[in-house]
Amino acid sequence: MKIHILTLFPEMFDVFNYSIIGRAQEKNLISINTVNIRDFSKNKHKKVDDYPYGGGAGMVMSAQPIVDSIHAVKKINQGKVIFLGPKGKAFNQNIAKELSTENELIFLCGHYEGIDERVYSYTDDEISLGDFVLTGGEMACIPIIDSLCRLVPGVLSSSESFTDESFYSGLLEYPQYTRPECFEGVSVPEVLLSGHHENIRKWRRLQSLSITRERRPDLFKKIQLTKEDKKLLK
Repeated sequence: MKIHILTLFPEMFDVFNYSIIGRAQEKNLISINTVNIRDFSKNKHKKVDDYPYGGGAGMVMSAQPIVDSIHAVKKINQGKVIFLGPKGKAFNQNIAKELSTENELIFLCGHYEGIDERVYSYTDDEISLGDFVLTGGEMACIPIIDSLCRLVPGVLSSSESFTDESFYSGLLEYPQYTRPECFEGVSVPEVLLSGHHENIRKWRRLQSLSITRERRPDLFKKIQLTKEDKKLLK
């Protein structure tokens, strides 16, 4: 997968040079590239923003440097242009799954009071991280790219590493334990020590169902319970 990020702060994405995503880039499974929008400004001071027409607080990112940066990247990346903005659809695991199947993607990070409305005609989609305000699109872009990249085949050691995780199947993840068997008087549930794989599977499923019902009833309502699920919950 090839990803280009249009941003005013390329250095913020150095985080992708480490850990799982860093190793995936070393293996050429994914490629994450940053492009400084400021480099495309025709202003002699490399200015990329201006006062909004009609007045109002703050500054607005100008269309020219953004659009020119999009044109430049499109020569080497034909992927969808996704703007990280507050009016976009809220990001979730399903969107991460969809994006992880793309071969190429371009992310546009906004700043200040937003972007010139005319830039939208050069974008394909808009995604929001949630109903809260961030200092810039970079802060939303990082977790979104991390979330989708880890779903790219080969990035994680096994598909099981993410298929059992919270939200992937619509449920929150079951509890996990490791050594020692007993820590400060609290022991690992006996079923996990039994070696009985079917009982372990049922226990984990019940835990996921119960935890989701308790902590995220909004998610639980969307789950299509199987006959086994209903029996386990009883």
